[in-house]
Amino acid sequence: MLPAQQGYDRAITIFSPDGRLYQVEYAIETVRRGTVALGIKCKDGIVIAVEERTKKLQISSSAQKIFQVDDHVGIAAAGYIPDARSQVDNARFFSQSNRIIYDVPVTVETIAKHLADQSQQYTQYGGVRPFGVALILGGVVDSAPQLFLTDPSGTYIAYDAVAIGSGSDKVTEFLEKNYSYDLTMEDASVLAAGSIYAASEDKEGADHIRMARISTSAATFENVAAESVSEYAAAAKSKYQPPESGGGE
Repeated sequence: MLPAQQGYDRAITIFSPDGRLYQVEYAIETVRRGTVALGIKCKDGIVIAVEERTKKLQISSSAQKIFQVDDHVGIAAAGYIPDARSQVDNARFFSQSNRIIYDVPVTVETIAKHLADQSQQYTQYGGVRPFGVALILGGVVDSAPQLFLTDPSGTYIAYDAVAIGSGSDKVTEFLEKNYSYDLTMEDASVLAAGSIYAASEDKEGADHIRMARISTSAATFENVAAESVSEYAAAAKSKYQPPESGGGE
């Protein structure tokens, strides 16, 4: 007998009898298989971080999953990264157009809604496929930090802290346990490093961690230097015990 979804996963425009769009679910599964990415909102800014697994001979001086959209907005991605680059280019064009037309920085929610609308369009028409990537958008507007998540279905939701990708369930549990609304950016950076350790198989070093921040004072996107990431990772290891080291006596 043919699988229940046979025929209903061949075209994006066809709902299955139980009301599912399988191509969208496949795209969301692509996000779940990507390495973890997360965003944390704190009282003085935004911290975004990702895990990047590089090959031995790969030059990894620049992050492949963290992108700057505007002076005050950054994106972390999980899933099919070429799709992320396409959406980031769209976000950059939209952000600059907004600045030219209205002469004010675009809000993070406006960008998130624009990208979510585009993602939804790609679930509705034949001849295209859904974007296989989820994006965490973080930024500062009028001295207020904003954090949003978009996914392949076209949903966008505001968060105080959020994780996507492989191991995101572990990271979400870790964040629910350790996040508080009054975190400073330094505390949030340590928490971000600890969150990566919670999901990653690599519990040593910080070469697999990439991080960026946007402070409410400067409202300017900045990549965190590798030396600083190593310091945050060391602080995270001393503050948050990795799951593997928490055995009983």
